[in-house]
Amino acid sequence: MLVLLLVSLVGSCLLPQVARFIGRGAGLLIALFPLGLFAAFVRMSDIVERGWVRGEGRDWAPSVGLDLTLRLDGFSFLFCLLITGIGTLVIVYSGGYLTDKPRPQRARFFTLILLFMTAMLGTVLADNLLLMVTMWEATSILSFLLIGFDSKSARARRAALMALQVTAGGGLALVAAVAMITHVLGTFSLAQTIERTPELVSSSWAAPIVVAVMIAGFTKSAQFPFHFWLPNAMQAPTPASAFLHSATMVKLGIYLLARFEPAIAATIWGRNVMIAVACITMLVAAVQALRAESFKAALAYSTIASLGILVLLVGLDGPTATVAMIGFLIAHALYKAALFFCAGSVLHMTGQGSLRALGGLARRMPLTAIACIGASLSMAGIPPFFGFITKEFLFQAQIESSWESVPIAIAVLVNAVMVAVASVVTLRPFFLSPGAPIEFKNRESLSLGLPPLFLSLLGLFLSLNPGWIERVVVSPAVAAVYRRPIPVDVAVWHGVTPMLLLSGLVVVVGIAIALFWRRIHLFLREHDGFERFGVERLWEASQRALPWLSARTVGWTEHRDLRVLLGIVVATITGITGWSIWAVGAPLHFDSGEMPHIADAAIALAAVVGAVVAARSQHLVTTMLAVGLTGFAVAIIFMTGGAPDLAITQFTVEALLVVLLTAMLATLPLTAGRTRSPAQRWVDAGLAGALALILLVATLDAAATVHGAPASDFFGQMSYIAGRGHNVVNVILVDFRAFDTLGETAVIAAAGLLGSALLARGPDDRAARGDVHFSFALAAGPLFALLLTASVAILWRGHDQPGGGFIGGLVASLAFAVLSLARGPGEAARTLRVAPTTLIGAGLSLAIASGLPGMIGGGPFLTHLWWEPGGWLPKFGTTLLFDIGVYLVVLGAVLTYLFGLQKEAVR
Repeated sequence: MLVLLLVSLVGSCLLPQVARFIGRGAGLLIALFPLGLFAAFVRMSDIVERGWVRGEGRDWAPSVGLDLTLRLDGFSFLFCLLITGIGTLVIVYSGGYLTDKPRPQRARFFTLILLFMTAMLGTVLADNLLLMVTMWEATSILSFLLIGFDSKSARARRAALMALQVTAGGGLALVAAVAMITHVLGTFSLAQTIERTPELVSSSWAAPIVVAVMIAGFTKSAQFPFHFWLPNAMQAPTPASAFLHSATMVKLGIYLLARFEPAIAATIWGRNVMIAVACITMLVAAVQALRAESFKAALAYSTIASLGILVLLVGLDGPTATVAMIGFLIAHALYKAALFFCAGSVLHMTGQGSLRALGGLARRMPLTAIACIGASLSMAGIPPFFGFITKEFLFQAQIESSWESVPIAIAVLVNAVMVAVASVVTLRPFFLSPGAPIEFKNRESLSLGLPPLFLSLLGLFLSLNPGWIERVVVSPAVAAVYRRPIPVDVAVWHGVTPMLLLSGLVVVVGIAIALFWRRIHLFLREHDGFERFGVERLWEASQRALPWLSARTVGWTEHRDLRVLLGIVVATITGITGWSIWAVGAPLHFDSGEMPHIADAAIALAAVVGAVVAARSQHLVTTMLAVGLTGFAVAIIFMTGGAPDLAITQFTVEALLVVLLTAMLATLPLTAGRTRSPAQRWVDAGLAGALALILLVATLDAAATVHGAPASDFFGQMSYIAGRGHNVVNVILVDFRAFDTLGETAVIAAAGLLGSALLARGPDDRAARGDVHFSFALAAGPLFALLLTASVAILWRGHDQPGGGFIGGLVASLAFAVLSLARGPGEAARTLRVAPTTLIGAGLSLAIASGLPGMIGGGPFLTHLWWEPGGWLPKFGTTLLFDIGVYLVVLGAVLTYLFGLQKEAVR
């Protein structure tokens, strides 16, 4: 399973690029990929059919409990089949739906859809709760990108942001739940959490955990009051709506609630809350479905109602409720995805989304019309379609549960509305007369017509021949959720039963609603209270209130004077530190030691002189040189103190700082007048002196105290044994604490990307250079080559001698900085040949990829592997790949700011 997930991730990034080179057939070719994953999961059906559970795991960060543990049981197997099976049809459909889009745009859509499929698979297969949360949030982010796929549309951007805020908020609740579960049980395993439910429920954290899990499930599955994001998410391309907001992502909330159902049921109020929320959601969605004007909006609200039914079934007690939940989940995925496909085909061919403007499309869209009929019959619960069987299970579960008749009445009414919606979305667009002549923009193709037709026919086939799905899919899934085997009888005819009579009542009421649809629809549309008092309006008000509140808060705390803010920070640090020294009352240690060498004293004096001059000077060039003097003095102290790595880094940083400040000088006045009064300057001097005194005392005390060095001794002894390197500093960075270094590298990458977004993209030629001395212009080329060569040498030797990827990246940045100052950022960029942001992405990817071989071999992530051929050949290791990644990220980030600042100066 780990291999399948890795293949899915890599394939999702690489295969969609086919769409950049292939026209109409790209969707069919790319669809072979999810189809292969579907076949791979089907091959595991014999394990699931026997009721077994398959688990796999790899260590990732064992010290924090993070591992890649996957678990396949009947419930996750069902989701894997839905995700990959419907995903295959979505890719095929997208190939025809996006034919008029540019090839790069189609490739981007295919990439996002396949990455979403991978995140879904990771969520339902994850046994480690941290891994599940990570994948859960990945689905929210990818949903955000797909909803806002049309970035030029303000409505799409608004809908994407709304969906992200709601679902990511639920994700934070899930993070809180996982943290509390780990605190109580001491495990990140989902399976162990469910097995130890009595222990979990008996703790004082039970109620917060259940509430957090419910919030996460309700937000993902669009339950009241979080339901409003789903209809707005219909701004996504229709294939994305069919996949995310009907068949898969919105059912993740159901998946989570079903998994934690034992804990929810063990609380006194858990089931009551779920059933109450589900009933309110169903009623609100049914009313809004009757008010809906567009094809996709009607389907969206009916989807919310269906999700409410699923939450209701999770909340009901009794084994039949679990059977009904599994069956309805399958049926809904099949017919609702097909109906979304049909809605997309209508929109693609006519450009019209309003139901009142459509009509008579069956002649021009025969495949879509047939598919819509079959899917609507299943949605209405008409025999012999699979939707009829699941509706009987629904009523049976309600009758057998311990609840009163209120949920049954609500279910009958809501299902009747769904019958009416199914009737309207089929008859109105395809068979009734249009309100006005319709102009067809495209024609119906096989890639648009066959996927919904296949799903609608599958709903019929499964009900007539339920053997395989009952034995391999439904029964194992029910057993996994209910935690013991339950007899399941999937059949169209069970005789004349109360469930059959309720199903008949639903159809009759639904037909009556369909006959009076227009009257009901107009009556509900005339009342604006639904909009004025809706939750969406409250959300919009909160969005407007947040900037207002932020502005007022900033106005109260922000003094618009950087010196005042820094003064507050310095005063706070000084006060807290001084109070701590005084409160502890421990004697301070001072060791006079030996007299400093005259060279050390001279270096320290130079640093002090530089600091004083920088503080006193009013000329920016003088200040820049003085700061540089202080930095170089500190670097020399590092060098004499036996820290060559720090010294080289400090030297390079100081040189780059001078270059960057030089680039900024073009936009700043070279001299500045005094901005502080004499009294304010005395306050500044007092704060600075107090902080300096505190630091001096703390430094002298630390220097006079003898400290044990177990960490230093350990790293010194194990540097070559465990990390195959003699440079202890570099071995610590790329091996012992590589995960920390990876995080810091990601921060540098994020800073570089932020700089690329903020800084100007103006002139990129010599106009940004200005006049330089001919000697500098002449020496720039050889100096560039020398520095670049030195950077590669520093990178290569870093594992055994002073150097490494970070220092090498700084030196390479200095090489390009010299070239940029001499010949302009345009020439430097052309010499670089790729965009700095590309270097950032490639470097971060390489640093992450360097940790995968060791993990695949059975070790934790970032466990590095080595090859030592001996002889004249040097040793090679994945640490070199990690260092190269850091090198590229640092180079890309620095050059992003350097080029941007120089262009900003010109603009």
